[in-house]
Amino acid sequence: MSDIYTAKDFKHLLGLTGFSDTMLNNHFTLYQGYVKNTNLLMEKLDSLESGTAEYYELKRRLGWEFDGMRMHDLYFGNMNKEAQQFSPESVMGKKIITTWGNFESWRESFSKLGAIRGIGWVVLLQDNVSGELFHAWIGDHHEGHIVDTTVLLVMDCWEHAYITDYGIKRADYITAFIPTIDWGVVEKRLAR
Repeated sequence: MSDIYTAKDFKHLLGLTGFSDTMLNNHFTLYQGYVKNTNLLMEKLDSLESGTAEYYELKRRLGWEFDGMRMHDLYFGNMNKEAQQFSPESVMGKKIITTWGNFESWRESFSKLGAIRGIGWVVLLQDNVSGELFHAWIGDHHEGHIVDTTVLLVMDCWEHAYITDYGIKRADYITAFIPTIDWGVVEKRLAR
């Protein structure tokens, strides 16, 4: 069986301000591991009889690996060296201003959530029913996902995303992350 998933090439991010190439390359390798393990689990599950303890344990593990792959796809995908800057006149900009009042209040809310203790992800979501925007914390890749929402923006808050360059100063990493957000990508996710 051939691989279902292929790791995306994010090498265009090398040279990103605030992120060393060493840290990015290490992070890309970690991401490629999630893709590889997702493929291995899918192949193994195809060969097993459902109803066995091994089958169910691998099904449980699949959520971890698959979500680790997807969260990294989204994270690296919303970063860019030539990021489209936030525009209060864009559809996304207007929604953020309607929700938080201004970009600075949005950034403060997003950053404060990213600074909480623990490992996980900060996401900007849109409720698919009401259309409302809000931030959420997702822990361990597969815990804390909000049902029937669209992920618009992802920031990795696991130590591997910042410790090489920032040590334990996560707040400095968050400050460096914000200017890398490609608001054009976020807007396209909103449009879906």
